[in-house]
Amino acid sequence: MYPVETIWMTFSYEVIVIGAGHAGAEAATAAARLGAHTCLITMDMNKIAQMSCNPAVGGIAKGQIVREIDAMGGHMGMVADSTAIQFRMLNLSKGPAMWSPRSQCDRGKFIWKWREVLENQDNLDIWQDQVVELLVEEQDGGVKHVSGVRTLLDVTFKAPCVILTAGTFLNGLMHIGRTKIQGGRCAEPAALYLTESIARHGLTQGRMKTGTPVRIDGRTVHFDEMERQDGDTGFHKFSFMGEARQLPQLPCWITATNPRVHERLKSALPDSPLFNGQIQSIGPRYCPSIETKLVTFADKDQHLLFLEPEGTDTNEYYLNGFSSSLPVDAQIEALHEIPAFRDLRVYRPGYAIEYDYFDPTQLRHTLESKLVEGLFLAGQVNGTTGYEEAAGQGLVAGLNAALKCASYGSGEEGRTFTLARDEAYIGVLIDDLVTKGVDEPYRMFTSRAEYRILLRQDDADRRLTERAYSIGAATEERYRQWMKKKDDIDRLLQFTQDFSVKMDRINPHLEQLGTTPLERGCRLSTLLARPQLNLTNLAAVIPQLKAQLDGITNKREEILEATEVLIKYEGYIQREREFAEKMHRLENIRIEGHFDYSKLQSLSTEARQKLERLRPTSLGQASRIPGVSPSDINALLVLLGR
Repeated sequence: MYPVETIWMTFSYEVIVIGAGHAGAEAATAAARLGAHTCLITMDMNKIAQMSCNPAVGGIAKGQIVREIDAMGGHMGMVADSTAIQFRMLNLSKGPAMWSPRSQCDRGKFIWKWREVLENQDNLDIWQDQVVELLVEEQDGGVKHVSGVRTLLDVTFKAPCVILTAGTFLNGLMHIGRTKIQGGRCAEPAALYLTESIARHGLTQGRMKTGTPVRIDGRTVHFDEMERQDGDTGFHKFSFMGEARQLPQLPCWITATNPRVHERLKSALPDSPLFNGQIQSIGPRYCPSIETKLVTFADKDQHLLFLEPEGTDTNEYYLNGFSSSLPVDAQIEALHEIPAFRDLRVYRPGYAIEYDYFDPTQLRHTLESKLVEGLFLAGQVNGTTGYEEAAGQGLVAGLNAALKCASYGSGEEGRTFTLARDEAYIGVLIDDLVTKGVDEPYRMFTSRAEYRILLRQDDADRRLTERAYSIGAATEERYRQWMKKKDDIDRLLQFTQDFSVKMDRINPHLEQLGTTPLERGCRLSTLLARPQLNLTNLAAVIPQLKAQLDGITNKREEILEATEVLIKYEGYIQREREFAEKMHRLENIRIEGHFDYSKLQSLSTEARQKLERLRPTSLGQASRIPGVSPSDINALLVLLGR
């Protein structure tokens, strides 16, 4: 059925996705789900959704993003669950706003599971090749519009929408000591020419740096001299759909560096690309190399290292905490100074990589370029770091590209899909990128979200599934499952609010449950607000509650957890919702095209310059631009007659 048209090696599609990393895979499947004829172009079909660094998905705030992707019909959560070899829910000792799922995955199986998803997606073709040129046409009025791409094999792909998700491949340059190798990843070529092809249309680019650690042969590790770290055995997983984890669950291992390790590494600092001037670009602040740790934290005599399995059928291990671009001999000799690694052999050393990115303030919240219509960018090309951040952007870009294509020829203004800051961590991520820009690789943290209690991992489906279903991104089955879960939660909430607990009947049990007896009767929901009590232990002493719980036959643990969070944190949730609604008033005040900021003397000089360059669409977006003060916002309100 596809491609739609073939003339002299020119293929026609509606959406073209460049790159099959985490952003590209989600973008391609999202666009195809909405019915757009889509082509995914990748240099290597055997490296689809490759976990270039850590073989893990999720973590602090990142796990929430994966849950959001899943709630909207994306695939990262289901792929991670089906290939998980260790799962942990982080921060369970803290409040639910901080709970974050994380999974070690089998690297090889993760790739092939994603390939299975892509190859069985309707409306989606895959082409193995390298894109070298973005094709752009200038329309009436000087407006530039994407028309397609040209590849290294000299094949032309025509499309009105192109999504760039090239990761670290744009002019990628790897560093190991003083050795420099062109490449986007170890043993994979860099994508040359494409940056220049895009930049000539006005997009501003820069350089960033990231790195990865040594890979270790597990047969040479003395595991008995390391601390074992097992995963969780509970019901938690990433996807709201699908089955529980199926693969054997494997432990991780913890060790640490020591002064002898540091001495060997320090002796090699003159050959470090990070310190001898070889690398000029900026690396990720929150994932520093081991040599950066030695310089930044010179007073520390050890740094923790986490040895993580790469899969169930391999001896390869990933050494988390030892990212490095030092010479090969320095890396290996330093590791030999760790007792558990005294006989160590490695598969390959760590390395740093520099790559091109484009300034994300040149994008709209749909991730479409403001300068070239139909061009969308997602992932590390926007200055982010992390698989999850890339996948979230890819999903949004794919949905918006498909919606844009659907509007062509309809005579109507196209629909868009954007996420607010109180709606999703993905919304926070994209708003930060397009509003504030980046001066270092952007990584998501819970602290970046001002509405953390609203953006919990347990309620991503409550926030997003119905919205995704309304545009065709979430399936009918997913929607039905959510509605059944929603009904069960609402029914249980109503029961706890209506059921009265008698003091004389419950008090004999409360002290046994570790909480103070009642002085008078109360609603069951009031009793459940106590930290020592939950639905399960109260059901053991309240028959009516047990009957309610017995009526929940599917996703029981998930429903009970979600219900308890809503009860225990009701006051906090309500207060944060009210604050978010107040802030929405600023979001609803549109200012795009209203002002010539350069002529507004009532604004500070910095505000005039920033507003003129970034051209925010709403007063809310303007208020989040660094350098735009509350007094500047008040001045704009006055000028708007507000």
